[in-house]
Amino acid sequence: MSGPYRPDRPDRSGRDLPVVIVGGLHADARRAAVARLLADVPGSVVLHHDLATATAGTVVRTVRDATGILSAGEAPLVNDCACCALREDLVPELERLADAGGTPLAIVELWDSVEPKAMAEVVTAGGFTVTGVITAVDPALVLPYLGNGDDLAEGGLAAAATDQRTVADTFARQLEYAPVLALADSLPGSQEADDEDRELLTQLHPTARRVPIGHGGPAGAPPASAPVSSSAPVSSSSASSASSASASSDSAPSELARAALAGFDVEAAAAAQHPACALLPAEADAHGVATLVWHRRRPFHPERLYAALEDLTCAAARSRGRFWLAGKADTLLHWDAAGGALCVESAGPWLASLPDAAWELVPPVRRAAAAMDWHPEHGDRCQHLVFTSPGLDRDGLERLLESCLLTDAEYAAGQAAWERLPPAFDTLLEV
Repeated sequence: MSGPYRPDRPDRSGRDLPVVIVGGLHADARRAAVARLLADVPGSVVLHHDLATATAGTVVRTVRDATGILSAGEAPLVNDCACCALREDLVPELERLADAGGTPLAIVELWDSVEPKAMAEVVTAGGFTVTGVITAVDPALVLPYLGNGDDLAEGGLAAAATDQRTVADTFARQLEYAPVLALADSLPGSQEADDEDRELLTQLHPTARRVPIGHGGPAGAPPASAPVSSSAPVSSSSASSASSASASSDSAPSELARAALAGFDVEAAAAAQHPACALLPAEADAHGVATLVWHRRRPFHPERLYAALEDLTCAAARSRGRFWLAGKADTLLHWDAAGGALCVESAGPWLASLPDAAWELVPPVRRAAAAMDWHPEHGDRCQHLVFTSPGLDRDGLERLLESCLLTDAEYAAGQAAWERLPPAFDTLLEV
């Protein structure tokens, strides 16, 4: 699912079809959010690809509105990959809707494990404007899902035969990418969320716009304003114009509808997830949930850090960030842990390792992030890790992290000595 989709199609950025993407592993919450949007935006249409049928060699596509299914069809797998079939089929279906006219909002409901980042890039590259990305969440299920280290394939949720993602890391990315979280608190059969559940959600994604939606239907949702008029002149030429047109209609839009049309910047959203300039959570401690932000200007000793990986990974429900390893002065390493599993990979070079001429090739947001945290000796090299969890042992975690850094003597030995340290991470990084 990596890499943007780049179809060979004409520019359709002038098409009057705003697109909102709604996803999330919490299927009941996702369906509730979609139902809420259908009720709030009369005439809107939902496009959904069911990847559960991939074992039969196809992906089932349905198009429906508030009255029921309008059309259904199948898309064959591409290279034995259900998600690839979704990529190939999504934009042509949006084009068909745009050509037919009369649809004020296209709601792309993603299947369970499909991640919104990839699909937002598919839709944008196809010439359409994504006006919103929403992840639907049952707050009572946040911790159980973050703690679930099972492979997606074990639960029939893999998007391809080669899909090696877990429930926890997939859920974490779905949650952290979306600027809007639709909170379904009152789903039938679901436990009631408590203050700890809500605080965990807040600390994991403090900048998210959280919209309560009840169970999705008009009777189950919290009181909302009148629905968006189906004749509202929503333009897909830009996210801001879509939002402005909605706001100027005769009927005031509900909160979820406003969020769906508020505008979305695909490039900025991608930059906010890149470990070099990610918008990581801040220090917090409330309702039994804590976030530790750990920032240091000294490299890790590779052997001591490697020996501590299991304890560090299991210390928090969620941890992420970037780190600096002695002996790898040029490589920014990405830390991404959830569900008791850790992914460590190279995220490219530290800017301090690049020649001046190469800086012009670096995105401005990356240069700005480095400049804000620049050290006169080490440049942007640093440890910046964030751990969030109920019952977090902050003191014990800090002691463990500190023990993994180079000692004063090791640090004073300098870069040449660091290069001779045992390459404990080479196997993990597939060097």
